[in-house]
Amino acid sequence: MKMKIAATLFICLVFFALILLASCQLKKEESLFPVEVNGKLGYINKTGKIVIKPQFDYNEPEWFSEGLAVVKIGSDEKETGKIDQYGRKIPVDYKYGYIDKTGKIIIKPQFNDAGGFFEGLASVIIGDKRGYIDKTGKIVINPQFDDAGEFSEGLAVVKIGGKYGYIDKTEKIVINPQFDDAWVFSEGLAVVKIGDKHGYIDKTGKIVINPQFDYAWVFSEELAQVKIGDKRGYIDKTGKTVIEPQFDQAGEFSKGGLAQVRIGGEWRDNVLWGGKSGYIDKTGKTVWISTE
Repeated sequence: MKMKIAATLFICLVFFALILLASCQLKKEESLFPVEVNGKLGYINKTGKIVIKPQFDYNEPEWFSEGLAVVKIGSDEKETGKIDQYGRKIPVDYKYGYIDKTGKIIIKPQFNDAGGFFEGLASVIIGDKRGYIDKTGKIVINPQFDDAGEFSEGLAVVKIGGKYGYIDKTEKIVINPQFDDAWVFSEGLAVVKIGDKHGYIDKTGKIVINPQFDYAWVFSEELAQVKIGDKRGYIDKTGKTVIEPQFDQAGEFSKGGLAQVRIGGEWRDNVLWGGKSGYIDKTGKTVWISTE
């Protein structure tokens, strides 16, 4: 039995490490890794040792951000009949709170949903509206938004009346809700969606790269991944194509100046299998490639 648990934990560690390497999400802390054992969420360190025993209701992998992680405590027995933004049924008895890296509950479970901490604040749902709390659990921006994202470079995406805009930490609307979708600011620019195309705005809300891409992602190391048709390439902050769209999958450039890309393969359940994967530099030159 012990061998079975150890093997399960090892597989989980490898799986989540791969997710970490492939992830495009920002600022995840890597000292602890979420694992699921018998339907419960816990955490292991890089050696595979359990640091926080699996004890919290499992929903999805929750990473630590700024020293705290979201946990869910409750029961599946009762449901509200409502669906959250991820398509999940909202149970009556589920509440979300936060733990520190010892597993101690720092902010007691009391929210209908909760996100990670970024720049000192986290978005939470009370009732059916989102607002923000600080690390003591105090509400600093009242729940009033239909959706709300993480703070980045002092601003956060919020949804009001079906459109997305941006607020600052004083709750002031800095960029009026006007976009069909919007993402975090990175290196001074943010992706927005108008109609079915993606472009970029600056912190005044001015469009600096016209919506023209089928998909676009954050800037990292002065370059951003964009999709035209079914291929992905990279642009600079003027909107100029630096690396022609040619990849089936592509990631952000790291501080080392490399980005992970994939060519070929087969899409199954929104995951690309097979083909060739490797790394390119900022000129588009292949640094390393492997065939799977």
